[in-house]
Amino acid sequence: MSSEIPYNMPVLELDTDDEQAMKVFKALASETRLRILKFLGSGPHNVSTIAEELDLPLSTANLHLSVLEDAGLLFTDWRPGTRGTQKVCARAFSTITVPFRSTDSHIYRTMDVSMPIGAYADCQVAPTCGLHSETNIISYLDRPSAFYEPEHIYAQRLWFHHGYVEYRFPNRMPPQTTPESLHLSFEACSEAVTHHYNWPSDISVWINGVELGVWTSPADFGGERGMLTPEWVNVDSSQYGLLKVWRVDNMGTFIDGTQVSDVSLSELYVTENDFISVRIGVRPDARHVGGINIFGKKYGNHPQDIVLTIHYV
Repeated sequence: MSSEIPYNMPVLELDTDDEQAMKVFKALASETRLRILKFLGSGPHNVSTIAEELDLPLSTANLHLSVLEDAGLLFTDWRPGTRGTQKVCARAFSTITVPFRSTDSHIYRTMDVSMPIGAYADCQVAPTCGLHSETNIISYLDRPSAFYEPEHIYAQRLWFHHGYVEYRFPNRMPPQTTPESLHLSFEACSEAVTHHYNWPSDISVWINGVELGVWTSPADFGGERGMLTPEWVNVDSSQYGLLKVWRVDNMGTFIDGTQVSDVSLSELYVTENDFISVRIGVRPDARHVGGINIFGKKYGNHPQDIVLTIHYV
């Protein structure tokens, strides 16, 4: 799977009657391939690094990676290396779910919206701050006024020290339906001057004004070019983030499957309005005020924008 292929579903929900599910089950039925997926949880790596770290012959690593790629569990890219080009691999999904539903169970439907990171409806940001499009800096760096330039809609990376950006997702759920779960995914990291691998930042998410919880980003990742980061960007600046999946259901709020709060779906009133408000930011009174970078589908390591998915009946 090439990184050029659009990718906007970081949570893979398998249909047990689907052919892809059979390929995924086969791919996961190997301790070695599970080790590879676990290792790639730290970020993209080239094939040689994967083979070396997992103590595998290069030919064996390539064989297992081909199975994972055929199952759609990896995306790959060819990047310049010290000896020609090298194949770089990254996980395509952070979570895989397999719902087993009886024949008389509810039929679940899905609302799925991908929002460009520059399409925010409101913002309040403090320096350091700025926006990059795919080709250039938008307006001036470290000026909050840049976030109000018309060109902000073209942003592929945006960053600020504290504050927020707020998006309004269209509510596409039909009338008289009931939401069962909400998933929100985006690529983000801390914001330091240039980059810093020990730079924690408490990143919060609010849905319809309700704070779901906090994810503490460990670092501002740079020094190594992101798989999708444009070549004109200085490699010492922020290059990529981590793809995080927030899920809210009737049991509470989870990040990558780990519960972070008791905020449940019923508290968000997602059926009440024509839009669903999603705010992402860093509180000025957070324990770790380390800024935030948010990456779009043409920047960083994951070719997706901010994706909101709601399963409903």
